[in-house]
Amino acid sequence: MTVAPLPLALTMGDPAGIGPELTLAAWRHRAELPPFVAFDDPDNLSRRAALLGLPVPVRAVDTPEEAAGVLPDALPVMVEPLAAPAEPGKPDGAACQAVTNSLRRAVAAARARTVAAVVTNPVHKQSLYEAGFSWPGQTEFLGHLTGVVRPVMMLQATGLRVVPVTVHLALREAIDRLTREDILHAARVTVDDLRRRQAIGRPRLAVAALNPHAGEGGRLGREESEVIAPAVAALRDEGIDVFGPAPADTLFHAEAREKYDAAICMYHDQALIPLKTLDFHGGVNVTLGLPIIRTSPDHGVAFDIAGSGRARPDSFFAALRLAARMSAAETGAPLEPGSRSPARAGG
Repeated sequence: MTVAPLPLALTMGDPAGIGPELTLAAWRHRAELPPFVAFDDPDNLSRRAALLGLPVPVRAVDTPEEAAGVLPDALPVMVEPLAAPAEPGKPDGAACQAVTNSLRRAVAAARARTVAAVVTNPVHKQSLYEAGFSWPGQTEFLGHLTGVVRPVMMLQATGLRVVPVTVHLALREAIDRLTREDILHAARVTVDDLRRRQAIGRPRLAVAALNPHAGEGGRLGREESEVIAPAVAALRDEGIDVFGPAPADTLFHAEAREKYDAAICMYHDQALIPLKTLDFHGGVNVTLGLPIIRTSPDHGVAFDIAGSGRARPDSFFAALRLAARMSAAETGAPLEPGSRSPARAGG
């Protein structure tokens, strides 16, 4: 007897952004994607479909288990009502309760194993902050919901995975706050997730230097000798396959990328610039270290094009496929055809 795969949970994101259009696009390409259920406002989805002239029937479901039977004919939605109708391109703080409720319910479903993973649509942080949201972003909120104090962010595209040790900090502050312990934490969590959820038996890590030419023997900075190299040595002592600190300007060309499965980077742009240069539309944000699987498209709410029909779903589709592959690797379940993608590093 064949057991149907668990659906992925798609969260609402900001209902005035492009999130509704990405969810609608996923249903229109459902034959090419793993199964899913949206935690969203069905009326908002229907209004956006009508605005764009998309024939997408929307149907409320009471449990994620119902999604498989509904998905061939309609977009299955676990109802999370908005306080007021959303207007494309115009964020409204009144929506924030529904946005966070969608996240809470999707995470609860993932922890209860009624969905395989959570794929989050982009949110508008400023609207959330103004409504009293106290976490820097969705990653930290998901850590709060799952009891994880220090989740780790990884960005992944075909051919590259990057993990920033410091994330949303001013560059000067990121340099001042960089520690050996933070590097060790990011690397250890990365190795564990790659083993468990991406079926890489012995992950290979590259650790980027902070300064030009890896500090030039201390002439261009001492972070390499005092912080980064000791962290690399400690990781190597733990049996992790790792090298560095490696000059960042020679770490991301094609031949260099063949030598590692993930690059541990010292600050946000050091990680994201090469990834977005290589695959701007296909990057996926992955949260590591959680008891659940969470992926997200690597872009924002795009209010400027919301409601225009110009939103590209490439990154969102990649996030669905990666979440399904990670779930299959963790559980040993067979991959659905729509979950497959090129088997290169970062695939």
